[in-house]
Amino acid sequence: MRLLIGSRKPFAPLEEALAEAGCELLRWMPGAPPPGTIQADAALIDLCDLARHLVAGWRLRRMLRRSGTPVFALDRDAPWHKGVRTRRLRALRALRLVDVYASHSLQDATRFAPEAVYLPNAAWTRHYNLGTRTLQELREPSRYRYDVSFIGNVDAQRYREHAGRVEFLDALRARLSAAGVALHVFDGEALAPAAQVELIQASRINLNCGAAADHGSVRSWGLPERCYGVPACGGFLLSDRRRHARDDFTPGKEWIAFGTLDECVARIAHFLAHFDESRDIAEAAHRRVVRDHTYRQRAQQLLGHIERWHRSRDPA
Repeated sequence: MRLLIGSRKPFAPLEEALAEAGCELLRWMPGAPPPGTIQADAALIDLCDLARHLVAGWRLRRMLRRSGTPVFALDRDAPWHKGVRTRRLRALRALRLVDVYASHSLQDATRFAPEAVYLPNAAWTRHYNLGTRTLQELREPSRYRYDVSFIGNVDAQRYREHAGRVEFLDALRARLSAAGVALHVFDGEALAPAAQVELIQASRINLNCGAAADHGSVRSWGLPERCYGVPACGGFLLSDRRRHARDDFTPGKEWIAFGTLDECVARIAHFLAHFDESRDIAEAAHRRVVRDHTYRQRAQQLLGHIERWHRSRDPA
């Protein structure tokens, strides 16, 4: 399958998986003039980049329509949409630039295109995996160095969307410290994937709290990548509540969540006291991720959506 990729920042894990699946990947830089002619089975365009370059996107859409090439808009940042202005998002819909909206969160499913498909994040297993460890080794309590860890972006001055996360982690640290439990926060941007894996496998509890896609008090339904990456490495994940979690994991068996600070503190106390239970859940989540939630699977799902789009328009 030939695919036209349009994104100012490459989506490396998905593009790698598409290439491994035998796809030929062509490139269009959002904002640039469209190529004169192109033969592709679909265009995969970053929704936020498309909204920021409406004129160029309209020209590309007009050219693709002549060849019957659908535009799939990929959105990994709903409902924040990387801060793109509302008027641009409205214009994106009004200009009918998108055939299919593919997102990790379907809370904006009817906003941008006549069709929408759920395309969640996943684990990039080339980097995030068990490595030299086994699940059985991770059942040894003495090998853990950290009670609770968070790995991610905590630069709220540069990225204001993370202010709520930092505030929550500060409050959680104070509550846990009073109970004799240490919370360790690591800046993910400063750590290579191998170092992140080592930390995940050295932490009894790995937190997910907040997401760049959250829009103030409006929480994204979608799961950040760490919700798949932590289990891929064999780590135990404790996450804030995300609506799409039930679509990807079995609550209580593969997925444990909290809704408030008090609930988070209680969950941490419980699972620190019940290590074997935490490992049962971590192992179940690991198996689920390896089976259903890698970027290889996402590539196959996306290609299936493209094939179905073409079949639905073929004459009977």
